[in-house]
Parts: sequence; C-alpha cells; structure tokens
Amino acid sequence: MQSREILKRLIAFDTVSSRPNMALMQYVRGLLTDAGVDCALIPDAAGSKANLYASVGQGAGVMLSGHTDVVPVEGQTWTCPPFALTEADGRLYGRGTADMKGFVAAAIACVIGAARRPLRVPLHLALSYDEEIGCMGVRSLIDMLEAAPVRPRFCIVGEPTGMQVATGHKGKVALRATCVGREGHSALAPMALNALHLAVDFVNAVRGLQAQVAATGPQDGDYDVPYTTLHVGLLNGGVQVNIVPNKAVVDFEIRSLAGEDTVGLIEALRAAAEGICAPLRGEFPEAAITVERLWDYPGLGTRSDAGVVNFVKGLTGANGTIKVAFGTEGGLFDARLGIPTVICGPGSMAQGHKPDEFVTVEQMARCEAMLAALVARCEAGF
Repeated sequence: MQSREILKRLIAFDTVSSRPNMALMQYVRGLLTDAGVDCALIPDAAGSKANLYASVGQGAGVMLSGHTDVVPVEGQTWTCPPFALTEADGRLYGRGTADMKGFVAAAIACVIGAARRPLRVPLHLALSYDEEIGCMGVRSLIDMLEAAPVRPRFCIVGEPTGMQVATGHKGKVALRATCVGREGHSALAPMALNALHLAVDFVNAVRGLQAQVAATGPQDGDYDVPYTTLHVGLLNGGVQVNIVPNKAVVDFEIRSLAGEDTVGLIEALRAAAEGICAPLRGEFPEAAITVERLWDYPGLGTRSDAGVVNFVKGLTGANGTIKVAFGTEGGLFDARLGIPTVICGPGSMAQGHKPDEFVTVEQMARCEAMLAALVARCEAGF
C-alpha cells in the first residue's frame, strides 16, 4: 500500500490527545500483520490508547519513531475539513499532515515494503500516543524496550524538519505555582490578601529570571532562541469581581539548553516566592506560593559527528545539521535507552498546530526516498 493512501486513512482518525487512538492503532496493526510484520500493541490502563512496536527481523537495527496524536482544531478557521485529506497545489492538507502523520504513513509503507525484502539489518517501527501533552504515552514503550535483551542501534524520529537532519532540541520542565492568600469582600480589599496579586508578583519574578538567563546564561547559536526560556502560559484565579480571591494558580515552563542548571532555576524561583510571601506573614500567616514540577522530558544533544548523524546524512544527501525549537520523544530514547537519535521528517513545524495544516507532495517524496535508501542499506547490512 502506498503512503498516500495510508495517510488518507490516518488523517480520518480524530486522534486529538484527549481522545482514544486505539482505532487508528488497530488499523495500523492490521496493515502490518497482513504484511507478515511482527507487531505488538502496548495499551494504556484504560485500554483506549496504545503504543505500537513492530519489527522486520530480529536484533538491533534502526527504529523509525512517530506519534499518532494531534492537537485540537477547536477555535481555528479551516478552509478544508481537518480530518479528511485534501490535495491542492502540491500540498496535502489535514490535521497532522505535518505533525506528524505524514512521516508515520511513509514509515508504515516502508516497513510493509521491507517485509518483502531479505534484510540483513532489522527495521523497527515505534508509534506512540500523547506526545503532544508532554511525551507521556511513549514512556510505557520505553519501559518495554528497557527490559528487552536488545535495543535498536539507531533511531530516526520523523518530526517535521524539512528533511534536514536535526541533532538537538531543548528539554522541558512544566511547573505550577499555587498562590494562597486570604479571601474577603472587595469593598474591604486592603484587609484581605489577594492571591492574584501574589501570582502577578511571582510572574514578575519569572520574567526577571528570564532576563537574567538571557543575559548571562548558556548560549547555543544553533537555536533560533539561543538561551534557556521561561514562559508563563496559564493564570487562573478568582470567582467574581467583588470577592478578593484566596487562591491563584500559575502554570509555566522552562525549556532548557543542554548544560543548563534547571534545578538551580527552580530553586531560585522558590526563593523568590518565599521573598514575596515572608513580609506578609505577620498579618497573613497563611500566605504562600508553592512551586511543583508537573512533568518533564529531556533535551536531545546528539554530537554532529555521531554515527547516526553520518548514517542519516548519507540517506538524505544532507551536508549539515540543524537543531529544532520544539521537543520530541528523541530525548527520552537517548537519555533512558542510550539509543543514538536524530530527528528527520517531512514538512515544517511552521505549518503544525495551525488551521489548514499541510505537508507538500515534494516533502513526502523526499521522505519516501530517504526510507527507500534506508531499506536498501538494511538489506546490504549497512
């Protein structure tokens, strides 16, 4: 089956992260099983979502990695149906075409084709769920590989890079600051402690630390933003305007360069939080701002002269490498399993997460050519 037909079917599955992906995975498993490919699903506790791991041959080999979930379309103005593949002017439109069902479709077609070839080096396919909400779903697949007697030799994560070979991305820590004050009537606001005001003071501390990091922290010119970033994404608090709120919650993140002291940054913010609350406790002993880690994933920092880099550059004909601004599951494969990993896939993240998301036909053809070269190398034994 050609990757275009597979992509058409994949796009038709609404696999927004908050919804099940099991129907999509059963479709993929059916394709692979019919082709004689060894294939296993790794379901979540509820049985509504799953990872998939498939192999052509036994042993180390090369792993192709992709996620099957997509971001929501609510609130976006699409000119074509988001969950149906539309081709126009050399572009393939639909939610997930770029991020990253285009690569997933090409990888599935590649593995089906490889099953008919006498490979001397195995080829593996790893598909995950819940990548878009913090690389959460893939962790059970990583647990499985961690316990396996043999792990893949190389990994190619097919996130959209314009088919350039990417060697790195920043790590991420998601955090929450819970601010506790004292409620009261707004007519007597100075006699209460407004938790939203505490939150604003904390946000200012985050912004101050960001300015400091940008000015004096580690720098890496391979990134569009060459320093570690701190970003506040959500602020919740209050019931109605005539009540002084006693609680507010700030959700924020740190996207860190390799070598950044992330623990030190979090401790600096905890110290700033204490500095905000300590002077208030004489009158408001309950005053507090607590900072907790919600989840994280590691960055990726594959050396430019690593074997996997030279291997994939040979498949694509690339001369150089890049680093990407967005996170991937590649950091987990590298950090937890020690699998040398690069990112290389069709399309651009400039189209990802937007209405009328697309991948070009030309990019898909380049991806298919890379994967055909990979199968040929696996057949030749590298």
